[in-house]
Amino acid sequence: MDKKLSKEILGSVNKKTGKNITEGSIKRIASGVSPDTLKSEAKLRALINQVSKLAGVPVSEQTTREIIKAVKQSGLDMNNLESMMKMMIKR
Repeated sequence: MDKKLSKEILGSVNKKTGKNITEGSIKRIASGVSPDTLKSEAKLRALINQVSKLAGVPVSEQTTREIIKAVKQSGLDMNNLESMMKMMIKR
């Protein structure tokens, strides 16, 4: 992900959540994401919960299921996470 875009995404996340999430905290979470994470419902749930806690924004069970369904249907790969982030920010 290029630096300009990552700063743009971070700014959007901070604006939407009203929190001050640092680039370092996002990188720590991202470093634990692997292609296997995107294929495992349990790992996706754990990732969603981790991001939810970081942002201080609760995510309902229904929203969690919708995110998991969208990830699985999209056939996302690790090289396409940037487009997923853009899509989610627009919601």
